[in-house]
Amino acid sequence: MSSRLTVADVERIAALAHLELTADEKALFTRQLADILTYAEQVRAIDTSGVPATAHVHADEGAERDDDPHRSLPVDEALRNAPDGAPEAGLFRVPRVIG
Repeated sequence: MSSRLTVADVERIAALAHLELTADEKALFTRQLADILTYAEQVRAIDTSGVPATAHVHADEGAERDDDPHRSLPVDEALRNAPDGAPEAGLFRVPRVIG
């Protein structure tokens, strides 16, 4: 598999991700991605025909619970615990995280 991945492939991937890579990074990432793809091929080659499909790794442990609706915390009580709430508007004030 590693012989099929080229520096040109890494350059194309970098261009799609809008990344500028040095020659050393291109060489390093070519080796690393080739190793990842080789490992993926090894995993793909494993015969799983006798293994039943599962939707969740803990499917037999009862990880899901019944949907039991109940009353939520009243807004005024929730706002009372907020460090910078706006009770008159019924809102929580949160720090800006974008721009």
